[in-house]
Amino acid sequence: MNWSPSSPDDGVSRRSFLAAGAAAAAVTASGCIDSVRNVVEQAGDNQMTLSITTLPADADRQNIQIARRLEANLEAVGIDVALDMRSPSELLKTVLIDQEFDLYVGRHPADYDPDFLYDALHSTFANERGWQNPFGFANMYFDTLLEEQRRVDGEQRKQRLGSVLHGLAQEKPFEPICFPDEHRIARTDGFEGWDEGTLGSRHGYLGLEGDGQLHALATDSRMTRNLNPLSATARERETMIDLLYDSLLSERNGELVPWLAESVEWSATPSETASGDDTNGEKDDANADERGDERRTVSITLREDCRFHDGEPLTASDVAFTYRFLEDTSLGRAPESPAPRYRGQVEMVESVEIEDDRRLTITLRGETPAGQRALTVPILPKHVWQELIDQRAASGEFSAPQGRWVAVTGDHIPPVGSGPYRYESHTEDEQLVLERYDDHFTLREDVDLGEPVTEGLRFTIEPGSAAAVRRVSDGSGDLTASILDAYAIGGIPDSSDITELTATHRSFYHIGFNVRNAPLSNPHFRRAITQLIDKETIVDEVFYDYATPTATPVADDWVPSRLEWSGEDPVTPFVGSNGRLNVEAAKSAFETAGFRYDDNGRLLGGY
Repeated sequence: MNWSPSSPDDGVSRRSFLAAGAAAAAVTASGCIDSVRNVVEQAGDNQMTLSITTLPADADRQNIQIARRLEANLEAVGIDVALDMRSPSELLKTVLIDQEFDLYVGRHPADYDPDFLYDALHSTFANERGWQNPFGFANMYFDTLLEEQRRVDGEQRKQRLGSVLHGLAQEKPFEPICFPDEHRIARTDGFEGWDEGTLGSRHGYLGLEGDGQLHALATDSRMTRNLNPLSATARERETMIDLLYDSLLSERNGELVPWLAESVEWSATPSETASGDDTNGEKDDANADERGDERRTVSITLREDCRFHDGEPLTASDVAFTYRFLEDTSLGRAPESPAPRYRGQVEMVESVEIEDDRRLTITLRGETPAGQRALTVPILPKHVWQELIDQRAASGEFSAPQGRWVAVTGDHIPPVGSGPYRYESHTEDEQLVLERYDDHFTLREDVDLGEPVTEGLRFTIEPGSAAAVRRVSDGSGDLTASILDAYAIGGIPDSSDITELTATHRSFYHIGFNVRNAPLSNPHFRRAITQLIDKETIVDEVFYDYATPTATPVADDWVPSRLEWSGEDPVTPFVGSNGRLNVEAAKSAFETAGFRYDDNGRLLGGY
């Protein structure tokens, strides 16, 4: 299997981004060449109509409240708005697979490393289905910034990412609103060791001490209907897949540690662009280091005698198959069909060479954090997925439409992984039971990664956060596995039997725009919409202050000083005060963007 410019610093990134030219800034997946064209030339005299795709209150109270506030303010500026409420799976299908939406309100899963922005925004993925670039955003200059941050590390990478964030704040393919605080509760009289790791990853479920089966309450029932590791609609975060499947490396508190890989050894392999003759080769190699153009080979030795849950051995062949399959789920038998998850990680892999059953060499496009992130994908059993492809191909004419065929849409219950827990049983919309996998390497004496709890995990669906809190409080549950809705946090009892578990925010609420279609292909129109959003008031009244407003989709040290939150959005502040919209000022922003109003105050732009 084989696959074969300097960015501006923070001080000039905004000027350089705007100077990249209207053409570059307006190239979109729909092929529109000039999305900043005055839409009066295109529009008729009908009132502009937009839909907001969102979740109902019983799925996410914060989501629908954000959507309703946006709906009210859009209507105040003369836009006809329709709320399109869908279940979590249907919302993700509409946005990620069908791509049939105007705006949506949702929660982005993000990742431990800001390289997830490459997946979310690079134009390579603009026409694909899945979590990669659901907005259809395409901008060549932006692509360059995203590519450059993958090649470097340290302060250089921070500067490159700063330029990405400045560009994002100008272009607005999506608008981050806030990072919600992650609160869960657990009983202390049944299990101990809750501080060993966040429950947003596999590590939070390892190292616990207690007897019997851990009973966890989840508000989202999708885990009882779909356990396909490739599904884009069954879940946002990967915790359940982390429990069922192994990866070569595992993220723990922001750091990557060996997991399925027993050892990982890195070495440099200069690319062709870094090679030169005897007189200048040394200089060229030095330049390659500075540019980050070197390929890096990583020699991996898998842990001995690892097996999938069906008893079949896990070998280097399964690892090689995984990377090939994630790149093209048709395995070359149909037009290329990338998996709707893990696309950005797999793109960092140039080749995989099998040495023997336990040893393999992976060539990556750099040993940067982005390259290392490629080693965190779930390893799939070749014998299971290859058989699926073979059966489909043998049945007649074979096609594998990207993001839409059974390999990525099937429920895959029971799943066949190799992780610390394996599937035992499920009742749709009621519960999922996992049992400890006794042959897992975490149970070996010479491995110190935390052991699975004694018997296993039982996830019971309890749709309401407040009800889940009450059940843990009265002893009919051990843990609220899902992040609690903000309204329920104040109801956590002050009891010695209850411990409150908090985690650093990573995922964020946001508004996404379908930039494939006018008028949302116009960045000035998108900017005018984002000025209708009072993030401070949303955090106060919707999240009860259990969230942090933000102008960027990343937090902490990654945020450039000019994009730090200081009471209002530093680029597109709310047009109003204390949650009240200044309607005339907001309308003026739409007129400045090239739109016009009729005598009845309706914004025109219907087609």
